[in-house]
Amino acid sequence: MSTSCVRFMVKGCAVASVLGMLEEREAAARVRVEGLREELAGLAEVLEAAEIELDRRVIAREELVEALAVSAAESTAVTTTGAEEEAAPSLGPVPGSTVPPWREGLPVTVLAPDYQRILGVLEQQRSTGHGPLRAKEIAVELGLGATPAKVEGLRSKARRLAERGWLLLETSGAFSAGRRPVAVPDVGSSA
Repeated sequence: MSTSCVRFMVKGCAVASVLGMLEEREAAARVRVEGLREELAGLAEVLEAAEIELDRRVIAREELVEALAVSAAESTAVTTTGAEEEAAPSLGPVPGSTVPPWREGLPVTVLAPDYQRILGVLEQQRSTGHGPLRAKEIAVELGLGATPAKVEGLRSKARRLAERGWLLLETSGAFSAGRRPVAVPDVGSSA
């Protein structure tokens, strides 16, 4: 056997062992990637659950603030006499504020920015000739995505706007731009 054959065999053995080492490293990297993918999927589920919980908490707080405001308005109406003058309401939006019932001449600027954006999307849809939108479609238009937590939070705000006459809730469950007067108890009367 010549010396060149011996060198080739040694080189072949060296190449084979290096190739084996690389295959082992590739397999280990593949296992690590799969593990990270599973971990990422689990974290995505945890994130979605946390977002849903956060939206529920925000809605609960908004509902409580609204209920307290109604309760305060009712108790004020009982204690107010005909001789007392009502202070002029502030026309600027307050974070976490309630949605006042719509009435002629009331500007959209009395609403918090989130509510103004919802009305803006529906006004834009109406001006381009499109029909009513579902909450999911409004959420997508606002760039919130279509996750259930975001859609439900938006649906709650849109329903509140519809209940107060700022927009219309169609029988299909979709929302459209439009205003309608809402019956409000007269808190200023002493009768």
